Amino acid sequence: MNKPVLSAHFESRTPSDVRLAQMKYDERKVKPEAVINVGIGNVSLPMNPAMMKRMFALGAPESPFAKGVVRYSGTAGTVECQEAFKNILKCEGFDTSKLFVQVTDGGSTGMELLLIGVCGPAGTDEKPLMMIDPAYTNYISFAERTGRKTVTVKRHLNEDGKFNLPDMATIEETIKQNNPGALLVIPYDNPTGQLYDYETLKELAKLCVKYNMWMISDEAYRELYYVEGSELVSIWGITDADVPGIEGRRIGLDTASKVWNACGLRIGALITDSAEYNNRSVAEYTANLCANVIGQYIFGALAHESKEDIAGWCKSLRDYYGDLIKKVSSGLKEQEPGLIISSPDASLYTVIDVRNVVKPGFNAIDFVLYCAQEGAVDYNGVQTTVLVAPLKGFYDIAEGEFNPGSTQFRISYVETPENMLKVPEIFVKLLKQFEAQR
Repeated sequence: MNKPVLSAHFESRTPSDVRLAQMKYDERKVKPEAVINVGIGNVSLPMNPAMMKRMFALGAPESPFAKGVVRYSGTAGTVECQEAFKNILKCEGFDTSKLFVQVTDGGSTGMELLLIGVCGPAGTDEKPLMMIDPAYTNYISFAERTGRKTVTVKRHLNEDGKFNLPDMATIEETIKQNNPGALLVIPYDNPTGQLYDYETLKELAKLCVKYNMWMISDEAYRELYYVEGSELVSIWGITDADVPGIEGRRIGLDTASKVWNACGLRIGALITDSAEYNNRSVAEYTANLCANVIGQYIFGALAHESKEDIAGWCKSLRDYYGDLIKKVSSGLKEQEPGLIISSPDASLYTVIDVRNVVKPGFNAIDFVLYCAQEGAVDYNGVQTTVLVAPLKGFYDIAEGEFNPGSTQFRISYVETPENMLKVPEIFVKLLKQFEAQR
């Protein structure tokens, strides 16, 4: 009997690189005694206390859900939740008087809306989204889902662990050749951990004005930076006074997931200083009805936090992650000096490049699958494996072109400090075990 036919798009789908290891580990028949999953940025720290207070009191008399009624909000989100995103920016010193906030189901839905809103028609090469490789793999996946084109300029991971940004002339030439609709930057970069400074962002902003592009800044990790003497940077810190014409073309993507430790709330936001973009984006989103209203209420607690509360919370996270990232990075080099470890400057990720210590023909995905499906090593008498994300899917590579992600991995600082400090020894042991049988 004939079976119904899947679409060509579904037929081509494979799991996202950030979910691959976990999915394959779940299928493993005989599991080791312990697993450390650092393949996805699924933060395990408690939420901000103001948000926790609301969550634990959802049934209290003052809660809008006290009677068990959970209705839709407006499509753009509740006013309080919108104000929460604005309040954070205000507390950080940015002018929010001309900003429009649209609350979305997590930052991921915001990414999909962005692509539809700034790129050319589906199925064409018109007005692509321009990214800086390696870029967060979800942008590539959503571009494929919506039929939008992407183009990239590529960074290279140097032996010292620094990712080099292409010079502005190279970036401008790519713009001239491809006529993108928007440029995406991630100032506290996922996956590289690179930290952009204001001078770089201003130079990129000038190109956006010159070539009439939207400037999109993914600020999921805005408060997470660890370079001594560096300052908090944001698209909202670049105004017409710095780059004439930039105002009215700025779009920021924000989320409750990372800095506020609430991945599972699925609350994100598209923030813009373009009334027209906001109006059209909300119109498009009416088909989704609204974002999770319970999540909006919990995140809405941040609308009432003081500047001191916000600053104190962010500093505590910087201290926590900054210390952990530096310890794990140095631990990896101690275990295997030939590894290239990305500079621990920002966000909550480290890139490991094994190109100097593996045999020719190494494939990062094969190693990830080995760790998930069969690999395990002894760690203090406990058989353990580690799940990491291959970086191949973070590069937008043409068919037949070499993918630098073939020898690169991303680890996320989402396990307990105790488990994170085990990662260097376990990762290197698994790598040697894999190479020995290859």
